[in-house]
Amino acid sequence: MADAHKYTNKLANARVLIIGGSSGIGFSVAEACLEQKCTVIISSSQQSRIDSAISRLLSSYPSAKDRLSGHPCDLSSPTLEENIKTLFSKIDILDHIIFTAGDALVKLSLSEATLEKIQKAGMVRFFAPLLVAKHAVAHLAPGPNSSITLTTGTLSEKPMAGFGVMACYAAGLQSMMRGLALDLKPTRVNLVSPGFVETELWNWGKEEWAKDDFPKMAEQFQKGTTTGELGQPEDVAEAYLYCMRDRNVTGSMISTNSGALLVTGKF
Repeated sequence: MADAHKYTNKLANARVLIIGGSSGIGFSVAEACLEQKCTVIISSSQQSRIDSAISRLLSSYPSAKDRLSGHPCDLSSPTLEENIKTLFSKIDILDHIIFTAGDALVKLSLSEATLEKIQKAGMVRFFAPLLVAKHAVAHLAPGPNSSITLTTGTLSEKPMAGFGVMACYAAGLQSMMRGLALDLKPTRVNLVSPGFVETELWNWGKEEWAKDDFPKMAEQFQKGTTTGELGQPEDVAEAYLYCMRDRNVTGSMISTNSGALLVTGKF
């Protein structure tokens, strides 16, 4: 008699859209979903990034060729909502949507902030997930088996000087998630809050505002943890799997931050 697979097969055959799945945390979530025997659709701003990610994924999971595809969607464009509608028009009914997309963090002091700069800073990280949720309703299978999982960060709970604008959006995602969990019920909506995670996103930062300060900043983040380590995307991906697998979790934020919130002092 064969062993039961009550838990390990919970996500088998689920259709999962990962917006931001071409790199970083989203890429690791795609890997994890393929290992769980899901059908995975990744989305990124450029087709070239999608093609590269699919190639990398298939090098590790060659048997997943028929369960893996991707479509571009530019979340930074003024035509954001139309781009999202176009993305969903190419996709069949889904079971889960994961939103990990993000652009380089904007270090924007209040004295330098203008309405245009503030709106631009929140386009990908705040306005995009809200509009994704709006249009996701018609493309998700009904019931609590389905879920939407968004992404914020510890900036929402432990702000850094110079990042006040981004902290507003990060904290706002907590209220957004809870409101969506009510508005979209019985579909479940949750939020993952990673701390500092070593991904390609920080390589962008090295070339911009953190060009000279990045090594020092990474060292400070590491010292500001209880684990003594920076987060790795393959570990953080587990939080997203949990949000999909547990039909009882909704309106909740899952923190994965190396204990950074327990350490006093500033980053």
